[in-house]
Amino acid sequence: MEVEARRIRRFVPQRPSHRTILPLHASSSSHNVSNTISCWYCDYKICSFNRPLFHFGRRYARFLKVWFSIGVGFALSAVLGVTLVLLWELARTLHLCAGSNKLGSFARSLLFGIPPSVPGLSLSLADTGYACVSTIISVFMHELGHAVAATSEGIQVEYIAVFIAILFPGALVAFNYEFLQTLPHLTALRVYSAGIWHNAVCCAACGMALFLLPMILFPFYSSDSSPMVLNVPPTSPLFGYLAPGDVILSVDNVTIRNAQEWLKLNTLTYNIKLNNVNVSQRSGNLGVINRMKGYCVPSFMMDESKITELLENQHACPSELTAFVKSLCSANVTLDDGQSETDLLNRGWNMYCLNAKDVVKRYRCGDDWGLAITKGGGCTCSQDEFCLAPVQEPGSVWVEIAYSRTSHECLSHVQNRFPFSETSGVKETNCGGTFIFVGDVISMAHSIQLTSYQPRWGPQIVAYFPNLLERILIWTFHVSLALALLNGLPVYFLDGESILDATLSHFTSLSPGKRKKVLRLCLLGGSVISIIVCFRELL
Repeated sequence: MEVEARRIRRFVPQRPSHRTILPLHASSSSHNVSNTISCWYCDYKICSFNRPLFHFGRRYARFLKVWFSIGVGFALSAVLGVTLVLLWELARTLHLCAGSNKLGSFARSLLFGIPPSVPGLSLSLADTGYACVSTIISVFMHELGHAVAATSEGIQVEYIAVFIAILFPGALVAFNYEFLQTLPHLTALRVYSAGIWHNAVCCAACGMALFLLPMILFPFYSSDSSPMVLNVPPTSPLFGYLAPGDVILSVDNVTIRNAQEWLKLNTLTYNIKLNNVNVSQRSGNLGVINRMKGYCVPSFMMDESKITELLENQHACPSELTAFVKSLCSANVTLDDGQSETDLLNRGWNMYCLNAKDVVKRYRCGDDWGLAITKGGGCTCSQDEFCLAPVQEPGSVWVEIAYSRTSHECLSHVQNRFPFSETSGVKETNCGGTFIFVGDVISMAHSIQLTSYQPRWGPQIVAYFPNLLERILIWTFHVSLALALLNGLPVYFLDGESILDATLSHFTSLSPGKRKKVLRLCLLGGSVISIIVCFRELL
């Protein structure tokens, strides 16, 4: 969090009157500052960077003034934009307008700086580490902007401090406030806007690095082929089926090229499957039939496992078997055994308890595989086969996941993996296979750690580096953007207060008394609205 110069003045020791107005080097007296420790505030002051920063700022003063003048335009735009967002959020809070939930969620994610996550999934320990590292980078860039802008104007930096106020960490740059007051208002505006401007530049740099990352890492890693598994925690439903080093090839026969597609496809599958199912309209329905995807099963297998006229919640297959029904591949299908769609909904279902491990080895059928044909085609199955679809409980989705192993030990992997309740049969080769997952595919997709980059050479541990770098860039982008927008808020104790004060002084002809009243009114209104919006989000 940035603390503006007016507040910093309390921590700057008084200087003797004989000090030069425009120092040619950092004063040695700045080394006499002491650290502050109290029950609510403690800091650690650093003076060793004063001289290098001052020499750098004075050496490139002409270029830096142009650079930070551009930052003034961006900072003023940010203050205006954040103010409009605050007013819009206040109108939504008071029900003065009906805003879009998606737009509101987007605005909140910008202000609070947390990358989008899945509801119900908490931040992991690794995410906490990424947040800490990205916060340090973002705060460093913010304070570096203030320090360099000040030294480029000939303002001496007193010290750089890192602090903890109550429970909130932060950093600040203390400089000669009295000297700043003697300079033009536009100069002060460049100094105050530098933090926001540098955070924006940091965001742009992170975005560019993410875009160019595949090319940067190309000599060492291949990308956009298939995502590789980095970690499968014991709590994951895929534990025992996937292992670090495995490559995920497809989901429901759709090729997966990177880690983002893995998450997007499973989310899309979840939404489509639950909205495109055949659900009984009776009370106490048996479950959900995926009417769009199935497998061609021979009639002799069905005769041995058929359960006739099963009603309501009486269906129960042994734990090692899975329930199937004849799939309705199109609206005008009439099943060969006389069981029509109306019969399925009103009288009961003919169900079949089969071993999913055997079923998934059969040919696929149904509209979801792109193989549906007209009535009389038997759902593309041969004459002595029928298209069977799995019965799914509400909220669960049946997906086929194909994978391969790239490690040199793949040939020695055990063929039979550990069974678990939500995952039915599996078919494998020595270096890969396909297994079925039935359950919450969104939670399943987020339960494992993937990377879009596969190392071309080197030990397996190098596979973690691209994912580490990518996550740090993503988190730094969000946190730096949030820090820029938060400091643009017209509230007390942030950069927005100093920017607003300098803006009123430079662009208006108000008297000092009226200017202070306008400033106080704007800051009070901005602070109150910010508190109201914050409380609305917390409640």
